[in-house]
Order: sequence, then structure tokens, then C-alpha cells
Amino acid sequence: MYATERHEQIELLLAERSRVSVVELAERFDVTTETIRRDLDHLESAGALRRVHGGAVSRERASTREPSLAERLEHHGGAKAAIGQRALDALGAEFTGSVFLDAGTTTSAVASALIPRLSSARIEVVTHSLTLGNTLAGIPGASLSLVGGRVRGLTAAAVGADTVRAIGALRPDVAFVGTNGVSATFGLSTPDPDEAAVKRAIVESARRVVVVADAEKLGAELLVGFASLSDIDVLVTDAAPDAELASALADADVEVWLA
Repeated sequence: MYATERHEQIELLLAERSRVSVVELAERFDVTTETIRRDLDHLESAGALRRVHGGAVSRERASTREPSLAERLEHHGGAKAAIGQRALDALGAEFTGSVFLDAGTTTSAVASALIPRLSSARIEVVTHSLTLGNTLAGIPGASLSLVGGRVRGLTAAAVGADTVRAIGALRPDVAFVGTNGVSATFGLSTPDPDEAAVKRAIVESARRVVVVADAEKLGAELLVGFASLSDIDVLVTDAAPDAELASALADADVEVWLA
């Protein structure tokens, strides 16, 4: 295979997965890792991708890029719905207690899956998301607490010192947390420092932490880390992590559930 053909194939893979690894590409094309690194350097110079440790990501996957709520609602809807349904296995059929729902479209899928149980089960839901608060407030019989603070328009979520302090005074039984990135070396991350501070507070406060993330988030590293892999109990996703991430999750004793 000529180099130009490899370059085309690498770009196609990036369009499908958003991330590629040097080792995986070397095995796929039966060339050395040095050859793949040269290929990636060339494609980065051409503006086709961005190099990261061990591979490359698409240009759209920059460490500070954060899509709007509207953009995310249109992205991977089917996968997120499946993840939301699978994540409820963390509660079990007879669960009673408190649940914290982080802001985000994947946690919104968890909320949607939870709605049928809210009017009959003794479940207290806490969230700092105005979007989720508005949705759940209309459910007859639902028990809902909304954590306040300064509202960040991009995510419609409360953030800031008051929000972090209020969450720190809670001890929910289970927290469902969204993330923009799950990395073997960097852990969980998100582009915004204020969002990261809130997520960190949620992780630290909960008795059990269930992270919900579609496959596009796997391997990604955003600007601000908010938890290590050892801080979480379960990762619910729609595709198996690559070998490096799978090994790191196993070492951190994290259960991986596929939707």
C-alpha cells in the first residue's frame, strides 16, 4: 500500500472513530510504528488531525472544544439511550435511596430511563441541571431537589463555589456522571474548569459513582481533569475500550458495562 493510500485510510478511520492509535494502525497496515508516526506527522501538517500521546485525534476533538447542548442532543442519540437504560442496572429493581444526576445529554438519557420508576419508588433525585430539573419536576410523585448556583448557558447547569459547597454537603447513594473524556493516563476530563469543579464534587460526595460515556469519549483527554479512574466504580459505554484503557480500568477495579 502506498503512503497516500494509508493517509486516506487513516482519515476515514478518524472520521468513524475520532481517535486512532499508532500501534493499532501499524498492525492494520502491516508497517512499522515509525512509518505510522511519519504518516501522522504528515497528516497533522496538512491539518487533517491532531497528534496526541500514542496516536492522533480528529481536529474537532481539541482539548477546549465543548459542543453546545443542542449539538450534543443530536449526537449519538441511540447509543446514549442504550447507555442510559443499561446504567439503571446500578440501582437494581428494588432500589430506594438517593440519586445524583450530573448535567449532560447522556445523564439525561439515564433520567429518561428512570422516569417510569419515580412515581412509585422511594427515590430522591438531586441534580444541578436546569434541563433535568425541568423535565423531572413534571413527573407526578417524583421527589426532586435542585442544587443552585450560577447557571452556565452552554450546559444549562449550575456551577461555581456555591454549587460545589452545596454538593459537598450531600452524600448520595449513587451518582451518574457524564464526562467529555476517559483516558488511561489522564482519567476523566472536561473542557471547562467550573464544570470540572462540580463534577469533582459529585464524584467525591457519592457512595457509588457510575460514569456514562459513549464510545467517542473513550481515549479522549480534555483540558481539565476531575477524577482518576480509581475514583469511579462503573463505566457504562457502548463499545469496548481499547487495550490500553481496558487494562487501566481493570487495574483501577472499574467495572465496564456495555450497552
